[in-house]
Amino acid sequence: MYYRGNYVDGGDAREMGFKRQRIMDQGSSYYATPPGSSYIYNPPPPPPPPAYSYHGQPPPFPVVRLRGLPFDCSETEIADFLHGLDVIDVLLVHKGGRFTGEAYCVLGYPLQVDFALQRNRQNIGRRYVEVFRSKKEEYYKAIANDVFDSRGGSVPRGRSLDESKELAEHTGVLWLRGLPFSAIKEDVIDFFKDFELPEKSIHITATFEGRPTGEAFVEFASADDSRAAMAKDRMTIGNRYIELFPSSPEELEEAVSRGRVLEKPVDGRDPNEVTSVLRMRGLPFSAGKDDIMDFFKDFVLSEDAIHVTFLSDGRPTGEAFVEFASTDDAKSALAKDRMTLGSRYVELFPSSIEDMNYAVSRGR
Repeated sequence: MYYRGNYVDGGDAREMGFKRQRIMDQGSSYYATPPGSSYIYNPPPPPPPPAYSYHGQPPPFPVVRLRGLPFDCSETEIADFLHGLDVIDVLLVHKGGRFTGEAYCVLGYPLQVDFALQRNRQNIGRRYVEVFRSKKEEYYKAIANDVFDSRGGSVPRGRSLDESKELAEHTGVLWLRGLPFSAIKEDVIDFFKDFELPEKSIHITATFEGRPTGEAFVEFASADDSRAAMAKDRMTIGNRYIELFPSSPEELEEAVSRGRVLEKPVDGRDPNEVTSVLRMRGLPFSAGKDDIMDFFKDFVLSEDAIHVTFLSDGRPTGEAFVEFASTDDAKSALAKDRMTLGSRYVELFPSSIEDMNYAVSRGR
């Protein structure tokens, strides 16, 4: 277990609980610095926390969730992955005594969460790691589950997981795990045939190379529908049983904005078929339409042909859609794939008017 840069023996769950309780009991200040604490890396002193103005509201708890960690990953490697940030606590998530490949990291102050999110899909060893915003309640629940697990499972592990699903807040989004790699949107629609689901509400995710992950996000009409759909947890598609987990629009947006969605609708259109629309990924967050027009300076583009996308909170996603005058122009523009804009190399992908309109309609 990692605690403010010092390693302690995690064998005694009570000791773990006492140490993390110091974090939990400090209220809006998050934590207090115990005497003699030190950090492994001894980085330069971090900048002072910014002056927040939340209009009388306490600042959000600064915690992120990491997914896709190597199964032999250590707290040291995670701290190194977040080098330059104030890593206050690292909690490795276990189920039934086994590491799940997930972890929670408490950071120095809320602004550092945004910096941590910039490490999304960077590598630890050979594996890329996903970074998500999290909540204080999720972190506390993970601590409680870890305490039970360290005590030898005084609460049955399977029951703990099922209870956490039942108690989780529903937002209308579910995360599916265990899909056959051949599954398409029609299969998911048929699995949830008791609910009205349009194709655009289903997002099958892909690896960086474009291969299906066996996972998907599904947007239901309401939180009540997603809660009712949990009755299908562990039912089968083909010969695979499917696990369902409550998720959130934020996690879905992260997946979509990072290009992890398999863009192949049920009509069988080849996602690599070039149309007059290209999707750009990896743009500097400060990039504007003028920068994109300069990037494609060999082509005639108007500002109206460029659509920079944003998250629901107004932050840029690092992506944009560009409409070219013709399919031939878009095909020629693909020659600029992985060329740089500023200090960032930009990836280009064939897209479509439908994908572009859907991204724009989602406020992205």
